[in-house]
Amino acid sequence: MRGLFGLVGLLVALAAVGLVVRKQMAVVRAPVPALKTPADGVVGAPPTPANAAQQGPQIQEQVKAAVDAAMQPRPKPDDK
Repeated sequence: MRGLFGLVGLLVALAAVGLVVRKQMAVVRAPVPALKTPADGVVGAPPTPANAAQQGPQIQEQVKAAVDAAMQPRPKPDDK
């Protein structure tokens, strides 16, 4: 009898997990609406390839400067 209740409980839990998985998979399979691409010159528009090529070295220099600044030793506090 105890084994039967265990088996029934296991089947109920499996059915509950199956329902949750089916609901989640239905959400994942839902079609995603296409995003409209903003026109050139709009604030927040992704950079054009020419602009990205120009920004690459600038971004590298900014990262290098940030890393160099982070690597500087901290000033020691005054122990008075």
